[in-house]
Amino acid sequence: MSLFAIGDLHLSFAANKPMDVFGDRWENHAEKLRQGFSCVEDGDLTVLCGDLSWGMNLEEAREDFLFIDRLPGRKLILKGNHDYWWSTTAKAYRFFAENNITSIDILHNNCYCYGDTALCGTRGWFYEEETGDAHDRKIMLREVGRLETSLNAAGDREKLVFLHYPPIYQKYECPEILDLLKKHNVKLCCYGHIHGKGCRLAFNGWREGTEYRLLSADHVNFTPVKIL
Repeated sequence: MSLFAIGDLHLSFAANKPMDVFGDRWENHAEKLRQGFSCVEDGDLTVLCGDLSWGMNLEEAREDFLFIDRLPGRKLILKGNHDYWWSTTAKAYRFFAENNITSIDILHNNCYCYGDTALCGTRGWFYEEETGDAHDRKIMLREVGRLETSLNAAGDREKLVFLHYPPIYQKYECPEILDLLKKHNVKLCCYGHIHGKGCRLAFNGWREGTEYRLLSADHVNFTPVKIL
């Protein structure tokens, strides 16, 4: 069994949300994803780092989740900034059950055990990218709390972290998240959110004992990246 990860599927089978604003690579990207997942076998697990569907609610996202469910292997999903369909974990699992979607689990205020390794994560937040006001900071601190809850749930296991927002991007840093990664000796942090020309500016590499990888779909040619 292998562990893969990819972010930002941005599916829109029931919504008119063309992604070519981020470049020609997004043309017919659902088919590219289908082909890209050919490297995944039925016993494998793929972490999907947010921005899965443009659906505004679960009903609008139904065809997108059916598409994800048909892809090989199990999937572990976390929330992105464009996942407007997201309400509660309980509602999502109920929706999955009602639609016979059986291959998807949710990473939210918890951790997921992959052998002796714990998969932790949350959406994260770009505090400086937004308004920078008190409400925005409250959202950021809530995401930090969710990540800490996830990391604490992992106990003494080796921890890998998956986020949607990058904790480092150009001159921006989220010290609260970076401190948590260092405190818990996280060896790998994968993230998405960045597309197109912005991918050249993303941080990929090691910092204070943690490796950072951008895994947005267009950056990895719509093919999940093997992690373990």
